[in-house]
Amino acid sequence: MMDEGYFVPVAELKRMETETLEGRWVRLQHFDGTQREVWVVDQEVAWPEGRLIVSRTDPEGIITHANHTFVEMSGYDREELMGSTHAILRHPDMPKEVFAEMWQTLLQGRNWLGYLKNLRKDGRYYWVKATVMPNIRDGELKGYTSVRKRPSRDKVREYEVLYQQYRDAAVS
Repeated sequence: MMDEGYFVPVAELKRMETETLEGRWVRLQHFDGTQREVWVVDQEVAWPEGRLIVSRTDPEGIITHANHTFVEMSGYDREELMGSTHAILRHPDMPKEVFAEMWQTLLQGRNWLGYLKNLRKDGRYYWVKATVMPNIRDGELKGYTSVRKRPSRDKVREYEVLYQQYRDAAVS
């Protein structure tokens, strides 16, 4: 479910680090055991009013469609998103267990609803209320569709606390 082709070249990230936003490098561990270094800036990006993020993937989770809002909010070029997995957006504050539960639900053919803190290419972040649905035609899984919208601030605060509890339990 992971694809190595989504990494941003280190030279480009180093340039972004020195020219744009102050942040820090973090080693990120995915639920499948893979790891990567990510640039993290503690700054939230405002959600565009009245817009939805929509993407589609193949059955392995490789992105095959990204609407304009997805491209805009992620900070990646469309070409960088195509052929990558959504793990390209994984923020280190997100517990890997959330993604394991999401995949377990989807592989059972059920829709998944959750709140995610996404990491942009520039290291900043944005929160989403995500609904992910299996695309099944003629009894066969063809891929997944994800629709994301702006979550309420109350839900963001609730999930910040919940996800901190996950991280604290992982350290203990």
